[in-house]
Amino acid sequence: MAKLIHTMIRVRELGRSLEFYRDAFGLTESYRLDFPDFALVYLHNAENDFEIELTWNKGREQAYTHGDGYGHVAVAVSELEAERTRFAALGFEPTLVKEFKEGDQLLARYFFVQDPDGYKIEVLEKSGHYV
Repeated sequence: MAKLIHTMIRVRELGRSLEFYRDAFGLTESYRLDFPDFALVYLHNAENDFEIELTWNKGREQAYTHGDGYGHVAVAVSELEAERTRFAALGFEPTLVKEFKEGDQLLARYFFVQDPDGYKIEVLEKSGHYV
């Protein structure tokens, strides 16, 4: 059976991205492969064995485009309102908290934030399917 191990995103300014993922989600570098033209930096925290791989193509000046196929990465947190307040204080500009319902049943509470390269990240409250 296959095990998901990481998702990769391309970043333009590695230091800025490392700072964002550390401050926003407590993700720190677990492994790095550094080559002359590019680097692969893997991030995780104690909550996960799944990682985000930041791919930094050294010397790239132009922003990456996301096309119309990229959706988002999602994380779950215990204190959604507190995290949104913290993100706002850090200047990350989170969206308003929204609720996803089926009739009267609450399925999810969440907000979105974007990383320095414009990748969307959904921050969900831990409950139901998202524990």
